[in-house]
Amino acid sequence: MAHLKHPKDALFGGEKPFPIIPSCEHFAGSEKLITKALELQNKLGGLFDITMECEDGAQTGKEQEHAEMIVRIQNSELNKHNMSGVRIHDHSNAHWKQDIDIIVPGAGNKIAYITIPKPTKAAQVADMIAHIQLSCKKNGITREIPIHVLIETHGALAEVEKIAALPWMQVLDFGLMDFVSGHHGAIPAVCMRSPGQFDHELLRRAKATVVAAGLAHGVIPAHNVTLDLKNQYQTYKDASRARNDFGFLRMWSIYPTQIQAILDAMSPDYSEVIEAEEILIKAQDADWGPIQHAGELHDRATYRYFWELVQKAKISGLKLADEVQKRFFS
Repeated sequence: MAHLKHPKDALFGGEKPFPIIPSCEHFAGSEKLITKALELQNKLGGLFDITMECEDGAQTGKEQEHAEMIVRIQNSELNKHNMSGVRIHDHSNAHWKQDIDIIVPGAGNKIAYITIPKPTKAAQVADMIAHIQLSCKKNGITREIPIHVLIETHGALAEVEKIAALPWMQVLDFGLMDFVSGHHGAIPAVCMRSPGQFDHELLRRAKATVVAAGLAHGVIPAHNVTLDLKNQYQTYKDASRARNDFGFLRMWSIYPTQIQAILDAMSPDYSEVIEAEEILIKAQDADWGPIQHAGELHDRATYRYFWELVQKAKISGLKLADEVQKRFFS
């Protein structure tokens, strides 16, 4: 297949392709929970990301030790897939620079991403990204470390377009609980759960704004957690609604049983994946010129959609046709 042009070379014309990353992000704070999460990640074959917590995970007064523990685990044999990021302290907290100064030199080549919580303006995020970039330069780390930012304040929502346009950005996370709390009772607590979280007009507006800003800048929008830890079906329903009604492409998990529910809800539809495989094979055979498939015309615009769909299917653990595997992923 060496003579056939690969979709990544044929379809994007120098522009940055959209990030293809897992649809589930699982949070873990303590060493015990991080270890359990990594064991599950390895068992499932790397189908979800893990976010190691500095912000809420560290005991007060032990922030340095906690960050050092995260570096140790990042560099351990348990971290087989290099699919673990770290949430650092927010800009108003004295420990955010220390977090970066420990984590970037210690694990900068392995860390999947750095998550920045609770900004109230884009300038704070820019300041933190600049410090991450400086630390990379000082320590000879040449890769871009993807940046995830939590949109959970009025200020961050007001400047979400500016935040999405910052360098190294990969994900915008919507933070429901802090966002509701920031409305001083105007949004009732019941709206931290479904159906209120999807039906209250202020939350619908906020979620739609975050998704639109992310997608416009090639950044993945990620949905907030489901508070009901034990009801997997509730998690599945929330993830489905976040994906299908609002366009979120990723969701947080805070309990191990939520992971599979999110993966199931956010994976591509298998019948659409089969169609995408057939179209991409025909398109590659036609050197990415227009084709007909099942009586419909397809060209580069639809090929891009189907190529992203097939990549998402692969990272979600769906089995791809042998021919597709050979042509595009071997």
